[in-house]
Amino acid sequence: MTAPLLVLCALAPEAWALRGGDWSGAAGGPPVLARTGMGRRTAGRRAAVLLEAGGYGALLVAGFGAAVGPGVRPGEVIVADRVTDAEGRTHPLATAPALATALEEAGLRVHLGTHRTADHVVRGAERARLHAEGALAVDMEAAAVLAARAEHAPDLPAAVLRVVVDTPERELVRPGTLPAGFRAWRALRAAVPALTAWHRQLNAAPPPPTTPPSSTQPSTLPQEAS
Repeated sequence: MTAPLLVLCALAPEAWALRGGDWSGAAGGPPVLARTGMGRRTAGRRAAVLLEAGGYGALLVAGFGAAVGPGVRPGEVIVADRVTDAEGRTHPLATAPALATALEEAGLRVHLGTHRTADHVVRGAERARLHAEGALAVDMEAAAVLAARAEHAPDLPAAVLRVVVDTPERELVRPGTLPAGFRAWRALRAAVPALTAWHRQLNAAPPPPTTPPSSTQPSTLPQEAS
C-alpha cells in the first residue's frame, strides 16, 4: 500500500501556498504538510520527530529560497540534486531529475543543481562565493532535514525545491521584494500537481538504490502534522 507524501516547509506563507494547490490524485491519500520553523536546528529537530514516527512514502522539502548566481528570476524553481552545508557534508538526491521534469511539464522554469544550507541570511559577496563553489540556491533548513532523514529514514526517497524570491541582482532588502514574493508564492502553489506526479512516479518505478550516508482516497488538501 502506498504511503503518503511528507511535505516540510519552514514558514506560514509557504504552507499557505502549498495548501492552496491542487493535491487531487495524490498517491497514498492526502499528503502530510508540516512546518519546521526557520533555521537548521529547529528544522532538524522537527524533521527528526516526524521521520522517526514513520509511515511516509517520500519526503519533500519545499518553499522559498534565494538564488546565488545570475540568470535566475523570481518565481523560477531550483531543484536540488544535492544539498551541502558549511561543515562539508553532502546529501545527494537521486530523484531530483524526475522532479525537475515534472515541474517543467507543469509549465515552470526549472534549474537543477546544488543547494547550500546556511545558518544565516546570505547576501552580497557571500552569494558570489557560494556560486563560485557550485551552488545555485541557498536556504536555512534543507541540510538539517536531510541529516535527520539519514539518521531516521535513510531509504526514504527525498527531494528539495526552492522557488526563488530574491536574486543577487535584487536582494530581499531592495525594492521589488513584494512583487517578487507574490510571483514565488504563485509558482509554489502551481507546483503542487508536479509534486504529486513525482510521488506517483516514485511508486510506479522500482525502488531507487539506497542513498549513500551523508559525507485511499485523493484529497484536495494535505493533512497537517500534529
